[in-house]
Amino acid sequence: MADSEAPKSVDFIRRIINEHNESGRFGGRVHTRFPPEPNGYLHIGHAQAALINFFISQDYGGKFNLRFDDTNPEKEEQEYVESIKEDLRWLGIDWEDREFYASDYFERLYELAEHLINKGLAYVDLLTAEQISEYRGTAIERAEKVETKPGRDSPYRTQSIEENLDLFRRMRAGDFADGECVLRAKIDMAHPNLNMRDPVMYRVLRAHHQRTGDEWCIYPTYDWTHGQSDAMEGITHSICSLEFENHRPLYDWFLDKLADTDLGHPQQIEFARLNVTHTVTSKRRLIRLVEEGLVKGWDDPRMPTLSGLRRRGHPPEAIRAFIRGIGVSKAASVREMALIENATRDHLNKTAERRMCVLRPLKVVIENYPEGETEQMELPNNPEDPSAGSRKVPFSREVYVESSDFMEDPPRKFFRLAPGREVRLRAAYFVTCTEVVKDADGNVTELRATYDPATRGGDAPDGRRVKGTLHWVSAAHAVNCEVRLYDHLLKTEDPDEGGDWLANLNPDSLEVVEQAKGEPSLGATEPGARYQFERTGYFCADPDSREGAPVFNRTVSLKDTWAKMQKKGRAR
Repeated sequence: MADSEAPKSVDFIRRIINEHNESGRFGGRVHTRFPPEPNGYLHIGHAQAALINFFISQDYGGKFNLRFDDTNPEKEEQEYVESIKEDLRWLGIDWEDREFYASDYFERLYELAEHLINKGLAYVDLLTAEQISEYRGTAIERAEKVETKPGRDSPYRTQSIEENLDLFRRMRAGDFADGECVLRAKIDMAHPNLNMRDPVMYRVLRAHHQRTGDEWCIYPTYDWTHGQSDAMEGITHSICSLEFENHRPLYDWFLDKLADTDLGHPQQIEFARLNVTHTVTSKRRLIRLVEEGLVKGWDDPRMPTLSGLRRRGHPPEAIRAFIRGIGVSKAASVREMALIENATRDHLNKTAERRMCVLRPLKVVIENYPEGETEQMELPNNPEDPSAGSRKVPFSREVYVESSDFMEDPPRKFFRLAPGREVRLRAAYFVTCTEVVKDADGNVTELRATYDPATRGGDAPDGRRVKGTLHWVSAAHAVNCEVRLYDHLLKTEDPDEGGDWLANLNPDSLEVVEQAKGEPSLGATEPGARYQFERTGYFCADPDSREGAPVFNRTVSLKDTWAKMQKKGRAR
């Protein structure tokens, strides 16, 4: 998949890569990877990380690996593996034959751990997890500075190499209970970076692994697995989010101490992770939304997951353009959800076929139109793309228009339908409202109108003009549609505004319109098809659709001039 927009300037990551290429550090190679943990569905933040790595590999003619960090079997499932691959393929990311798993390297990682033990650089610790945390110490913020008092050595830190090898092998053999002991790197318990205070490399955990079964009862930590897996795969640039910046010294320490092996030394580079307004990207929070039934699954169209964005109708090209557009930075920032929406509008304006669908129908009876007659009006599928062709839409004596397109006593700048006013029905005729029918409560239930036969196609031979053009659907041919109008997941830009992110969930994030009226072609819509509903917005057919009973999700709205004037108080 080609991108129409290449990066306009060289960002700091590419500057580093350019320097490496000039110095010959990696022999001119650029090899990146994306290492998701298969314990949930990917969200827009993961899309940024994956695409940055993929774009860079493509821009430099290099390679890209997909590697699953499957080191925590208690939380990982094959369902997540498959969903991650589906999402990445949808984004247009191609890892060719380079699909790897951290579990592919379990035996090699174990051997490398023994290598560090033999060098006196790792030891088995029988302190409890609470004691290890206590001995390590904590960071204290004072006057915008972070202070860390030196930690304390574990009493097991001075064990002999032989003792540690024996204990580590017994850990693998299953001689210890879960959590009874760990393997730690021997670095510096007084190091100002807490990650360097003898970090844990292995823990005892009896958990069935989705790929290795019950072969292992010890599992490596991410910090131990990360750099060594990169090196084993020949990765040159390990590009990750800024939260791993404080882990880089440990990444480098491990690889430096393994320099006497066949492993190379990739360069870790960190960038600021993506935050977006009106939503959350914390995996913990997303899991809570799903498990507590606050949304309807991982692919709920209100979710920032890629499966949710896909179901809502955002095209992958728009996500790629959004990620390209925001670039990469070291500085943390929050991006407007509107940027994603605008990228989607830009793409769908060029590619989505147009259809007419009336969400809140009001019937108009054209009294001077012949009863029983039907005409086929020709409309372009996409005015932006002549190659998309045209379609025939039936027109008859009774049509539906939007109820919001009629006002009995309109203000001056309302140019739609009103008593005695003439408007254009899109690609059909000029019609004039002649009568308003109401129920016993005074609610408008129907309009009566006349049409001008000479205006077929939407233009008057005498040159007269009308200011309002309305979309419509023939009542006799209309397809009943369910339309789901989605809004932001959160009512606030900042999820933590007020201190309780759950209190900021938007109660109006979904409105279901059950009796919308669509033009006939919408009855056979395939799930995933995207359309612009004229004058309304961009919509995507939901997987819940059935033949003759389509369901559409609103992806993004169109710009509504009248609604904007109302909001600004200018409509008088």
